[in-house]
Amino acid sequence: MAHGGEAMARAPNGRVIFVPYAIAGETARVEIVETKRGFARGSIVEILESAPQRIAPRCPHFPPSPGVRPTSYCGGCQWQHMTYRAQLDFKTQIVRDQFARVAKMNDAPVEPTRPARSEWFYRNNMQFKLNENGALCLLAPDSHTRVPIDECFIMQPALGEMLKTLELDPQSFTGVTLRVGEQTGERFIILESDDPEIPEIETDDPVSIAFVGDDVSVPLVGKQFLAERVGARVFEISPNAFFQVNTAMAEELLQAVEKILAPRATDVLLDAYSGVGLFGLTLAPRVARVIEIEENPDALQNAQANAADLENLEFHLGRVEAILPTLKTKIDLALVDPPRAGMDRFALDALAAQEPRVLAYVSCDPATLARDAARLAQHGYALESVQPIDLFPQTYHIECVAAFRRAAV
Repeated sequence: MAHGGEAMARAPNGRVIFVPYAIAGETARVEIVETKRGFARGSIVEILESAPQRIAPRCPHFPPSPGVRPTSYCGGCQWQHMTYRAQLDFKTQIVRDQFARVAKMNDAPVEPTRPARSEWFYRNNMQFKLNENGALCLLAPDSHTRVPIDECFIMQPALGEMLKTLELDPQSFTGVTLRVGEQTGERFIILESDDPEIPEIETDDPVSIAFVGDDVSVPLVGKQFLAERVGARVFEISPNAFFQVNTAMAEELLQAVEKILAPRATDVLLDAYSGVGLFGLTLAPRVARVIEIEENPDALQNAQANAADLENLEFHLGRVEAILPTLKTKIDLALVDPPRAGMDRFALDALAAQEPRVLAYVSCDPATLARDAARLAQHGYALESVQPIDLFPQTYHIECVAAFRRAAV
């Protein structure tokens, strides 16, 4: 299984062929549907010998059989055709492969993938596009084709209730994001439009609604943010702010990070790409000071509000590579949770120059994590462990928490 979720085969001439909805170890007849310079992509015509991990998909929007063209089906899930045990094993293998291929670490200390608390109904956030009839749609695989969705087995039940009752004018809106606080019960609707004119909205439902257009985010009904509880803390989350889509497994991430950092009461903790403060604020009572760096002004404003009961935080708005070199405080511990592209090289160099003794790296892409691990090794940081944590069952997406320790000088 390859990074990206497809099965990988080699033709007799050595060309790599990626085949979606196949499983490693199967024998199949495959039609080549796309040829590139270094690889090809195939579509299954017939499974000749099924893998023992193959099962019938649960969702009617998932391709029902290997020979069916997926263009009329939803691309949100890629792995419903295999057992959950197989998903976990393949994710572990993919992370190990990425460290071997990208970082040249053949024996990287990658732990078995930690399973999700729930294989289904876990997402607290879903983004939909509207078609010409106003139906809420997800996109077909590798396509802009909009597939109307009647039900979804990976989103929280509260989102399913909102999905069934929401009616929108496709002339007024292009898309909608539905959010729910799993622990608080709060519901939030974010309406998207290319039209800068702010609509008037009325509802009798207990829900908050915001409008998001080009460079504008305006609350229309209810609160300006969604509140969600993770552990003992409640976090406010603005429409434009990032938050983990799996609340239950966000707690697992917190536990893994805290174990890696092993904070002391005298430590100064850097929380880079801090978002609304999930990690830094939770760890603040354990350390002397927390430095939060975030470039999204809405998320940073959320973090400041979320830290109202704490006195040992300082906040910096801007890019990590711009803020880090200006810090005068000695950093003992560092936590980074960058976007999928990983750390900017200048940000990584600036972080290493601060010489924290331990670094916890939260990643949603094992390839960029492996790349950054190799760079950190050049700066004298040893990779102690990589823990994949499954925040995204039924999909190929993989969250990891990696531990790095500065070598003794």
